[in-house]
Amino acid sequence: MNKKNGTIGLLGAISIGIGGMVGGGIFAVLGEAVSLAHGATAIAFLVAGIVALLTSYSYAKLSVTYKSRGGTVLFIDKAFNHNLLAGSVNLMLWLSYLVTISLYAVAFASYGQTFFPNNETAWLKHLLISLAILLPVAINLISASFVSKSETLIVIIKIILLVFIIAASASYVDIERLSPMKWGSSFSIVVSGMIIFVAYEGFELISNAAEDIKNPDTNLPRAFYGSVLLVILLYVLIAIITVGTVPESQLVMAKDYALAVAAKPALGQVGFTIVAVAALLATFSAINATIYGNARLSYMLAKEGELPESLANEKRNIPTLGVILTAALSLIMANSIDLSEIAIIGSASFLLIFFIVNVAAYKLHKAINASKKITVLASLVSFMALMTLLIHTYSNTPRAIVIFLSFIAISFLFELSYGKIIRKHIFSRPY
Repeated sequence: MNKKNGTIGLLGAISIGIGGMVGGGIFAVLGEAVSLAHGATAIAFLVAGIVALLTSYSYAKLSVTYKSRGGTVLFIDKAFNHNLLAGSVNLMLWLSYLVTISLYAVAFASYGQTFFPNNETAWLKHLLISLAILLPVAINLISASFVSKSETLIVIIKIILLVFIIAASASYVDIERLSPMKWGSSFSIVVSGMIIFVAYEGFELISNAAEDIKNPDTNLPRAFYGSVLLVILLYVLIAIITVGTVPESQLVMAKDYALAVAAKPALGQVGFTIVAVAALLATFSAINATIYGNARLSYMLAKEGELPESLANEKRNIPTLGVILTAALSLIMANSIDLSEIAIIGSASFLLIFFIVNVAAYKLHKAINASKKITVLASLVSFMALMTLLIHTYSNTPRAIVIFLSFIAISFLFELSYGKIIRKHIFSRPY
């Protein structure tokens, strides 16, 4: 494709990044951040944002050189030449998106329960979680085009709503609640940032649209940096409003729907309801889009021989089996793991993948014209962030560690066995 003849301009590319990040994540993990960082929740979001920004440098450089819908999968394959590591990480990426679907589904249920009396009922929670996944599956199987057409409108609604909450609540902020005396420890602030890192992971979706972007050599870097910086600003302001307007005890009590509670001081019950409705819309659309994207990721991996060939079959341009498999595994995960564990597993998974992408950028720094120092820094920071999260999780939520390590083991063993038995080789497969 001629590099000037893409169909997506700079604003469209930035919108893809913002839409990917400001999905269901901020609605799901805000309460988690408050419970650890306390008055320094805004600092936690800033710390996570810095990791995302450094990683976006690697993505920008890789995307400019390797313009393809393959995105992360292609970058890893280019750096590691389709070896055992590359195949394992590609499967890990697919599993990681299952985690984000589960995170959004649990958040959907948490906000949905606020509309029902006696909303702590377990059966209602599981019903809402299941509906949050099954309805988007039906949409994906009936009309894939509806997914992409609806996303732009929903992104606009989410951003307008969040900006409105910030503007309406600014005068209600009590600065005392943000003072260093109210902060958690330095370690807990960093851990908080890493647990909520999943709220930033969507910027990498810009790379999947690289071949459709106008003037990509200029607009891709601007889109990556611009979208991440704007979302950092948005999240930091939301954190300031949340912590500064609502007593922490209330936020902790309503941890799973903290953002709705944060709207009450300025807007009352109407504000709570508006945010709850917006959260349902945002998480539902995020599930819809992620099922759409993950089914196509499984299709692409199957085409490359990294997943069973049956996943490469399409009906009416819809990878039906990929949609069904994505939904089935997400249903199991969302109904068996709580929100805190899902957030940790999701963040750890993407931190691991981003660390490997940063290493890939370092390995290819000459080919992609990247700064060796920045790619090394990005690799070190993402690795340290992952280690910090795992150390904390080992002491406080060991089951999440077991599940995360199981994901790695499953990815590695599947690639090892599938490569030997089905493909007959696993190393240096020609691209």
